[in-house]
Amino acid sequence: MRAVTFQALHTPLAYETLPDPTPGEGELVVRIGRCGICGSDLHMTEDAAYGCKHGDVLGHEFAGEVVALGKGAEGFRTGELVSVSPLKSCGHCVHCRKGEVQWCAQFGLQGGGYAEFAVTRPNQCVKLPEALTLADGAIIEPLAVALHGVNLSGIRPGDRVLVLGAGPIGLATAFWAKRAGASKVAVQDISDFQQQRALDMGADVFVVDPADPIGGAERALDGKADIVFECVGLPGLIAQAVDQLRNRGTILLLGLCTKPDTFNSFAMLSKEVRLVTSAFFTVQEYRAALDALAAGAIEPRLLVTDTIALEAVPEVYESLKQRTSQCKVMIAPGF
Repeated sequence: MRAVTFQALHTPLAYETLPDPTPGEGELVVRIGRCGICGSDLHMTEDAAYGCKHGDVLGHEFAGEVVALGKGAEGFRTGELVSVSPLKSCGHCVHCRKGEVQWCAQFGLQGGGYAEFAVTRPNQCVKLPEALTLADGAIIEPLAVALHGVNLSGIRPGDRVLVLGAGPIGLATAFWAKRAGASKVAVQDISDFQQQRALDMGADVFVVDPADPIGGAERALDGKADIVFECVGLPGLIAQAVDQLRNRGTILLLGLCTKPDTFNSFAMLSKEVRLVTSAFFTVQEYRAALDALAAGAIEPRLLVTDTIALEAVPEVYESLKQRTSQCKVMIAPGF
């Protein structure tokens, strides 16, 4: 099969040919129809904290067609279209039975989406309704990540929400926050590339004010935020969020920051700030994201700005390491 593989840190990906995969016991093979390029993918090739190894095939936001079933792989037939959750687990422990697979002792992350085929397990697959496309199936994962964060934030109708970062997760967070009843949602970024997309997805206002980010957000929301969602993952943003938050408000961390960060704990304590972290999503939230698309929500589809062939991935991937007007780029291995 054709695939794009990791070579080394700070090195472009390689387009090459690998053996076609075969399913083991309890496994199935998916012919990949669409795979999203995630911001965390970009970090994986620049930061040793992610543990990528030479030859790894990245890509964890994908959907495709079931083409082969191993012994004991139940619940699916060849030809069915599925969205694949990247959260691997045993499937039968107490955490898996509750749908909180990220706490399973056998938890791991599924990659393999930058290729023509991938091996996965039935408990990671969700059948796509006829109304949904493979591109829809490939955006369910980032939607579920954002939904998990919004659910953990304790958002209530009428809350004023500030989202830091206008990447796919930030924009998806704005979408869910508005659906949850937020009275005003502001998305803040250092450029206006995604301004119209943010407004189309549910944000009420878009803030670009590098000289005065704290004042800019406060003017946009007519006061301090009840909840600040940090969706960037850069040092310094927790401290900024504390200043942008009302007394006894909530900061919800969705951005992946692998570097040490500092903030003034006295400033946080004096406001009784509630700091909450969010990791992955539940099975129920993954299905809720699918259900929202199946029910006709069109806003999440606005995340997709381009679809490229597999052989174009190394070049496009490198370009995405710099700030561009792209949002979510999809790979279509069959192009």
